[in-house]
Amino acid sequence: MDRQAFIDKLHAKLDEWNAEIDKLEAKANQAKAEKQAEYREEIQELKQKKQDAKSKLDEVKASSDAAWQDLKAGAEEAFETMKEAFQSARQKF
Repeated sequence: MDRQAFIDKLHAKLDEWNAEIDKLEAKANQAKAEKQAEYREEIQELKQKKQDAKSKLDEVKASSDAAWQDLKAGAEEAFETMKEAFQSARQKF
């Protein structure tokens, strides 16, 4: 996979996660008061992990053609962590 295809793939994932966070926030708003705090904490954690993944993507975008391969593994790891966090959150909601 070339650099631009990799960047496009990760951008698409970020867009998907933004939509997923919006859905979870809507569910949290409809939840009973005692669950809302728990849901909001989970959502905040997802947002932080999403920001971490976006930072890794930004590093890949800013890197030279020669250096982006070195950053690819870190970006993939951040996105995998985010994927796992979403799977966990879906189970809780």
